[in-house]
Amino acid sequence: MSTSKLSTVQSAYGARPAVREIVDRPWHMLIGGRMTDAASGDTLDVVNPADETVVARIPLGGATDIDAAVDAARTAAPAWGATSIVDRARVLTELAGAIEAHGEELAWTDTIDNGTPVRVMRNDFRVAVAQLRYFAGLALQLGGETIPMADHDALDFTLRDPFGVVGRIIPWNHPLMFAAARIAAPLLAGNTVVLKPAEATSLSALRLGELAAEIVPPGVLNIVPGLGSVAGEQLVTHPDVPRIAFTGSSVTGRRVQARAASAAVKTVSLELGGKNPLIVFADADVHAAVDGAMAGMNFTWQGQSCGSTSRLLVHRSLYHHVVSEVGRRMDAMRLGDPAEPATDIGPLVSADHYAKVTSYLRTGLSDPALDLVAGGTTPHRPGYYVRPTLFSAPSGPAGPLFREEIFGPVLVAAPFDSYEEAVAQANALPYGLTASVWTTSLHTAMAAARDLRTGYVWVNASSSHLPGAPFGGVKNSGVGREEGIEELKGYTQPKNVYVRF
Repeated sequence: MSTSKLSTVQSAYGARPAVREIVDRPWHMLIGGRMTDAASGDTLDVVNPADETVVARIPLGGATDIDAAVDAARTAAPAWGATSIVDRARVLTELAGAIEAHGEELAWTDTIDNGTPVRVMRNDFRVAVAQLRYFAGLALQLGGETIPMADHDALDFTLRDPFGVVGRIIPWNHPLMFAAARIAAPLLAGNTVVLKPAEATSLSALRLGELAAEIVPPGVLNIVPGLGSVAGEQLVTHPDVPRIAFTGSSVTGRRVQARAASAAVKTVSLELGGKNPLIVFADADVHAAVDGAMAGMNFTWQGQSCGSTSRLLVHRSLYHHVVSEVGRRMDAMRLGDPAEPATDIGPLVSADHYAKVTSYLRTGLSDPALDLVAGGTTPHRPGYYVRPTLFSAPSGPAGPLFREEIFGPVLVAAPFDSYEEAVAQANALPYGLTASVWTTSLHTAMAAARDLRTGYVWVNASSSHLPGAPFGGVKNSGVGREEGIEELKGYTQPKNVYVRF
């Protein structure tokens, strides 16, 4: 982007710049410190989900490009690992500053690419900046341990070594946030990174590469867009990539785990999907619980979030009131152009995802056990728009809408009669990412926090992430934790040192 165009975008904070000022230009991947095209010369169309027009073309990276990126990362790894951790933290801080300076441009880029309203995407770049600075601040906390010895003439301690090259595969729902925030820990720990953004939303990651090329040493960060079945497969199975981190669906996560194991013994962390319960007990603050149900569904990014509380379980005494009020609030949401300030919910990310979500709508509408409370419609195209939809199952949870992650603006509700029934319903699925509990009883709150088999529990809250709080799932929702010091340590290998005097 030219300086004049960038200035136009930055000075028009809150205004709507022309699409061509943001994305209609040449795009390149970052390999070894150089901005380059795909080795094959192939490109991939970038489709604006709000109107289904092709707005840009990006290089379509393949196996050759991944190999080149891994070679560059492997070459850069020894020097980067030997760099003072204080200096590595300084690089993260400088990168955070560059993202902050270009935040408005990056927010518009994600909105054009992803469909989420621009006011929401502005928060994403702020979260990315905060995460980079948070991890930079952890630099001096990445230490080992000393182990007490019975022998006074010996000493035992641990060191933390980087893996070398880390392969990082990110999803499409928060393109810039994941691209920037999820490279912080591996880079600070002394690893070099090959980042593969989602093929549906690669623009902001490529723009991040342009900014990083001026800050990060060559080869330390490499960014290669491409299809998961080609570029992602090559990265996961590459023999010189001992550490893989993937964020995405549970089905793909299991495939990543299996393919990595087929190539070598690798360390793999997975932040995967969920079908997360929000439980409203009989003594809950009903108004607050309704607010929590709305926030927990992450409708402002079209429900496209692994942490969305997409199963609403309500005590029978409150069920009709809560479901009716949530449905009323959902019907009042403004669906429309994500570039408009008044828009609450924009389009889904792509034609493929639109087809998936609307297939679940058809299933729900044809299920006699489900009552449609709100939504259930799709406005006329162009644009991948789906109205926020709520189904009620008064006879209890059953069917695919209760079992499967839809990853869209579709909420299902069912009643319960006892604490034990609520917990059993919440734990019934092979997922375990988040859960939200609404009660004024300390006993109920603490019992639920103990009994729910999830990695993250909110009590009288939903959706929010706290700096430093570990995020991740159990069961089929993942392996490992992110967003805290556990993530930083997860990009190191402990080495034990025994010294006899």
